Order: sequence, then C-alpha cells, then structure tokens
Amino acid sequence: MTATIDPTIIKERVLSPPARLSLTPPGSAPGLLDGAWWPRSRDLSRELPALVDVLDARWGRITRVTVNPAHWPVIPHKVPVPGRTVHVGWFAHEQDPHKLILLSYTAGRWDLLVIPPETGADAAARLMSAAATPGGLLTASGLMAGEDTTRDATETLSREEEWETDGGHASATAESPDPAGPSSSARGM
Repeated sequence: MTATIDPTIIKERVLSPPARLSLTPPGSAPGLLDGAWWPRSRDLSRELPALVDVLDARWGRITRVTVNPAHWPVIPHKVPVPGRTVHVGWFAHEQDPHKLILLSYTAGRWDLLVIPPETGADAAARLMSAAATPGGLLTASGLMAGEDTTRDATETLSREEEWETDGGHASATAESPDPAGPSSSARGM
C-alpha cells in the first residue's frame, strides 16, 4: 500500500492559550519554589510550548524540563517549541510529584508548583499566591497538602452548616425536652 502526501497542504500549529503562571518577583529572597503553573491539561506536548514561551522572555532559553510521572500519563522525550526543541526527563522517586523543574544552560534552574488542571479557580489562586511568595519554605507537596486540608475543612464546615439549616442538631435540641426534665425542680419538694 502506498501513501501519498500532498505537499501543498500546510499543517498549521494550533496555538495554545497563554500559560497560567505566577512567579516570584525578580530579585526577591530565594525560596523552595519560584512560582506556580496551572496547566489546562495533563498533556505536556500541548502545555509546555506556552509555558516555555513565557519563561524564555523572563528567565532565558529553557532547554530541559523534568517532571515526576505520577501526574503525567505521557511524557514525551522532546517537545517542539518555536525555533527549537525542549528535552523532557522524568524522575519517579527523586522529584516531588507536584513540581516541574526547568533548566537553562545560561541562566540556571527554576522549580514550579504544578497545580492540577482540575483544580478550582479559588484553590488555584491560593496555591499560585503561596508558591510565588518570596522566601517560601513549603515544598510543592506541602502546599498541595495544605490546600487539601483547607478544602476538607471547608467541605466539612459546609456540610455542618447545611445540616444545621435543614433541621440538624440545633433544631433537635430546641424541640426535644431536657433530658434532666422537670425533675430537677421536683427534687426540692
């Protein structure tokens, strides 16, 4: 079987939306993270070009990226970006599963918290702000665990408030008689 390719068809690259990114201010105190990235999907081939495009202008030419494979279903060895290719590597045990490391031969290394794509806007805003705090001492997994705790506490409080307004504990104590009953005044007789 023979395949024919029409050379007149020009394959256009679909542009990715701008990267959702929060970075520590230039010249600020170093911390464990240099900011946060909130990708729209778990497709590195699709997400990295927009991120690299923004960071090249700020940090210098990004040449390598490493991830932990825990949250990335497919990890390409190379990702084409405008004008070049970025090499992608992975470390299962050595790298925090919620962190992306970016490397540049000329400018160094940067560590970003990777916020899961399915994260809600409010939680992502909190995480982006916390990761971009100058001199921050929390790891990427530490920030994610803190957000999980905040989310769980908020959900528990919300369920309790809903229970109270639907006739829960507060309504039950108002309607039921006191377990000690009227016998407390009858004892004195």
